[in-house]
Amino acid sequence: MKPNPFFLLSLHNIHRKPHSTTLSYHLMAQQTNDSNRPEEPDNNLCSYQQEVEQNDSLLSCMDYPGRALTGESRVEYAWTYWAKLGRPRFIVAPMVDNSELPFRLLCRKYGASAAYTPMLHSRIFNETEKYRKEEFTTCKEDRPLFVQFCANDPDVLLEAARRVEPYCDYVDINLGCPQRIARRGYYGAFLMDNLPLVKSLVEKLSLNLKVPVSCKIRLFPKLDDTLKYARMLEEAGCSLLAVHGRTRDEKDGKKFRADWKAIRAVKDAVRIPVLANGNIRHMNDVKECLEETGVEGVLSAETLLENPALFAGFRTAEWVSKSEGVGVDGNLDQADLLVEYLKLCEKYPVPWRMIRSHVHKLLGDWFSLQPHIREELNKQSKLTFEFLYDMVDRLRGTGTRIPLYLKDTPLETCPDLTDEQSRAPTIAVQI
Repeated sequence: MKPNPFFLLSLHNIHRKPHSTTLSYHLMAQQTNDSNRPEEPDNNLCSYQQEVEQNDSLLSCMDYPGRALTGESRVEYAWTYWAKLGRPRFIVAPMVDNSELPFRLLCRKYGASAAYTPMLHSRIFNETEKYRKEEFTTCKEDRPLFVQFCANDPDVLLEAARRVEPYCDYVDINLGCPQRIARRGYYGAFLMDNLPLVKSLVEKLSLNLKVPVSCKIRLFPKLDDTLKYARMLEEAGCSLLAVHGRTRDEKDGKKFRADWKAIRAVKDAVRIPVLANGNIRHMNDVKECLEETGVEGVLSAETLLENPALFAGFRTAEWVSKSEGVGVDGNLDQADLLVEYLKLCEKYPVPWRMIRSHVHKLLGDWFSLQPHIREELNKQSKLTFEFLYDMVDRLRGTGTRIPLYLKDTPLETCPDLTDEQSRAPTIAVQI
């Protein structure tokens, strides 16, 4: 039988090594995988780097004095910092190979007010320049930004975090990944069995970074253990906590509903800002989640992949309900969004595997009506933008169109959401 992780925590005496000299790291521009395009730096990213280097105020809204704050002052600072960022409520969740820069910018255009990077492996990030160049890119418009790492070594995590802290608003520790790869790599939700290690990871960053530390967690089977876990993270220096309302074993979001009551209990148990993750399909869910949990914001993942305009009030046909006053064609569809995404990819290149994944997610319903076009896509061992734009034209040429829908009632029916929705869509990057 496994020992209780909280008993281990009470026995463990954290040993801190002196932190190493701050690493100097300059982001290198993402290069395209399209062999027809010359490999040259992205001027927008390079310009952003120069601004950061010339003006330290761009490193973050305010330097985080982690080693100087304790107790109430640290909690107060967590809220001050969150307010400085504008209290973002609609947030793109971290998604491996899917929450990359072009997709984040697309979601921001349609109402997302903050975003996470995909999970980055801290050791590989430190050791491999190619991995850094391909997996982490950003730009001036890409804020507020959470950069998420998985890790099981505090020193390795700190080294990786120092490479990105000039370009983000939080460094986030992934404590919630439930997949087998996380079990094999000993990170994510599988660190829930070793809370002394989790505490040391949070403390290491909190005491040594210029930006705050956030954590993304899952629930323990017992609510009391979850609450102890959340309080421990806060005590260790976590400034913001995102809670996925499912346990480590509840991987299937369609089979297991997220437990908003448990998230509410976490919100009531800690003093720092809390975000909720789970059960977000459309803006009605966002409103209900904010009301039921009392959290500062909500994260969406899978739904955004099919509908990046979710936070602007659009929904797919699957979630149209006449009884809710929904059903007006929003004059926007997933093919429109794909074209916008592809243009962003031309400006901010990413690996083609990410682009291919988004094509399938965005056009899945369209392909079910025109399977021969999906088969042609799958036959392409090497994609080009020309092929993808032509594919969209051929889909439209068949007469296929699946619109995204808007409520046929005014936004004033949800007054607490009006301000941010009224600003969407907002163009984050000129394309």
